[in-house]
Amino acid sequence: MSQRGQRTSFNCFAPYRVFCSLRKLKRRKNNNPMKQLQTSLLLTAALSLAAASVYAQAVKSSPAAEASPSTPPTIASAIDREISIVEKQVVEAAEAMPEDKFDFSPEKLNLPGSDYKGVRAFGEQLKHIAASNYLIWSPITGEKPPDTVNDGKGPDNMKAKAEIIKFVKDSFAFGHKSVATLNSSNLIEPLTSSSGRPTTRLFLATFAAAHCFDHYGQMIEYLRMNGIVPPASRGR
Repeated sequence: MSQRGQRTSFNCFAPYRVFCSLRKLKRRKNNNPMKQLQTSLLLTAALSLAAASVYAQAVKSSPAAEASPSTPPTIASAIDREISIVEKQVVEAAEAMPEDKFDFSPEKLNLPGSDYKGVRAFGEQLKHIAASNYLIWSPITGEKPPDTVNDGKGPDNMKAKAEIIKFVKDSFAFGHKSVATLNSSNLIEPLTSSSGRPTTRLFLATFAAAHCFDHYGQMIEYLRMNGIVPPASRGR
C-alpha cells in the first residue's frame, strides 16, 4: 500500500477513535444533566470535525483531484477533446460489430420501399472514416498521408476486423498529433486542402470530427439492424 493509501486508511478510523475517547470521558462524568449535555455536544462537534478531516483527505488524494488540469484549456486541447469523444464512440461501435458482419450493408435486407443500393458496408464505413481522417488532417502540418488512403476509400484488400480497427485508431492518432500544433497564430492562416480548395487549419481540424460523427450515425443504424445495441446507448 502506498504512503498516501496508508494515511487515508488510518484517517478513516479517526471518528471511531474520537468516539471511544469521548465515551470513556462521558462514563467518568457524574449523572449531572448539564454535564451530560455538555459532553454530548462535545462528542457531536468532535465527530463532525473528524469526519470533515477524513473527507478532505479523501478528496485531496483522489485520482480526480490529482488528474485535474493545472493549466487552462487551449485551442488545441479543446479540439483534441472533441476528437477523443468521436474516436471513442467510433472504435467502440466497430468493436461491437461481429467480424462476420463487417461486410453488412442495408442493401442485403431488401427492405420494401428502400433504396440502399451501392451504400458502403460496415467495414467500408470504417475504412472511409480512417482514410478521410488522414486526408483532412494532413494539410494542418503538411505531413503526407499514407498511400493506403486510396482516395478516401482505404485499402481495398483490407478485410479483417482487427486490421480495419487498427487503421482507424492510427488515423485518430494522426489527428491528435496534427491538432496539437494549433495555436492562435496559425489557426486561420490560409492553406490548401487535400482536394485543392482554400481552407484553414481551424476548418480542417473541426470538419474531420464532424465527418466522423456523420458516419458514426450510419454505423449505429447498421448495429441496430443486426440486433446490437450501440455501446454508447447501453445502460440507459
